[in-house]
Amino acid sequence: MLDKVRTIQPQNIRNQLFINGEFVDAEDGSTIDVLNPHDGSRITAIAEAKPADVDKAVTAARAAFDGWSNMFSSERGRLIMKLADKLEQHFDEFTELESLDTGHPLRDTRRLDLPRTLLNLRYFGGIADKIDGREVPVEPGFLSIVKRRPVGVVGQIVPWNFPIMFCSWKLGPALAAGNTVVMKPSEITPLSTLRLVDLMNEVGFPPGVVNIVPGYGHIAGQHIAEHPGIDKIAFTGSTATGRKIVQASAGNLKRVSLEMGGKGPNIVFEDATLPAAIGGSAFAIFHNQGQACIAGSRLLLHEAIADEFLEKFIGLAKSIKIGNPLDDETEMGPLTSKMHLDRVLNYMDVCKKEGNHILTGGKQPDNDELGKGFYIEPTVVEARPGDTVFQQEVFGPFVSVTRFRNDAEALELANATDYGLGSGLWTNNLQRAHRFSDGIKAGMVWVNCYKRVHPGSPFGGVGESGYGRDMGIECLQEYTSPKAVWINYDAKIPPFYSR
Repeated sequence: MLDKVRTIQPQNIRNQLFINGEFVDAEDGSTIDVLNPHDGSRITAIAEAKPADVDKAVTAARAAFDGWSNMFSSERGRLIMKLADKLEQHFDEFTELESLDTGHPLRDTRRLDLPRTLLNLRYFGGIADKIDGREVPVEPGFLSIVKRRPVGVVGQIVPWNFPIMFCSWKLGPALAAGNTVVMKPSEITPLSTLRLVDLMNEVGFPPGVVNIVPGYGHIAGQHIAEHPGIDKIAFTGSTATGRKIVQASAGNLKRVSLEMGGKGPNIVFEDATLPAAIGGSAFAIFHNQGQACIAGSRLLLHEAIADEFLEKFIGLAKSIKIGNPLDDETEMGPLTSKMHLDRVLNYMDVCKKEGNHILTGGKQPDNDELGKGFYIEPTVVEARPGDTVFQQEVFGPFVSVTRFRNDAEALELANATDYGLGSGLWTNNLQRAHRFSDGIKAGMVWVNCYKRVHPGSPFGGVGESGYGRDMGIECLQEYTSPKAVWINYDAKIPPFYSR
């Protein structure tokens, strides 16, 4: 295990801000400790961005905008593709760095986090020279065309749960469309993002196109949201923080897209193929320790199959191998921070107060080594629609179970929260699948699968889960503005007022 940790060379762990193509210390020298969630040890201390640092980053992004936005779009795409190729050359380094920093098991960073990051960069690298406009049919003698132009300087605030993947989700379309970026990664898990911009320098991105300013949300994030030099905010995080960003953005009426919390209903009907539904439902909630906005955290079971399903599902949950994320055999690692561990454990007290039956888990593992880290066992709890754990996002390996009798009740339960991000259903009835995919209030519906993503498919929600989209052609509308151009090509057509 120690040998694996040593493969991450200290010189490859960047801990400064990245502004105008250079790594620099914070203006006032402030730093933030970055901890290893496996044992709570200190990995490094990163520079803490504050308003003065954000100002410098915005100035650099503004200065770089004209050159980047007017560059041949195919050249922008080529640089994004080169970044993907360079990242793939450092595949093992990044998977280990991401696992060290976040607690994701290596099996996940190797099979999901990095492959999805590469796929996303290549998708948007390939689309950079295909962002086109349209001709509008108007009266004779006039040509009306609509061009799509980059928004300008984009502020991007990325969460701690999938840092390298979400970094690519935000950077890919923004850069392809010709925008420049000021990004604030989470101060909890900034290391893969800081290392990525090191590679951007190597492949030739111009200085100032991307600037990275890790810092606290209420300081650096707030200043980004308020900054008059930023034209758009793209945010992924909590609903409470999203509301603050909307309020802060009003100063210069900057555009905002928000991907926020979720409380995904995962419905298993009586005709479902149970082995697939059990395995898929476990992935839906226990992958990445449940730290996913799209997690299938509300398990809705038809009463006819509920007992059989739960017996096997709980057995699977108990069998999950918890351990050091840098161990190849680990299936579930620690939560990413001590603060988040305490938050999730607090929900166990809520369950006891509200009389929820904890079917399994609900505590830290009984293991001396794991006791030093931020670990918690996979947890399954019975809950009623009005219970706190049915309504609120726990954001851990914690699933509530509720039974239903018929389709009408299942749909009512699915829509019984204010969130609307991910959702899933397991059935072999095609009519039901279509009916529920229409009826569930969510931005995404998975049928006989869960948590599938692809850069060509839009990702986002409705209601308390936010608005706007990551990925897909749709997300390019978030990073471009339509410009209407009218051309009078018939000299015989006079202006309305003439002498």
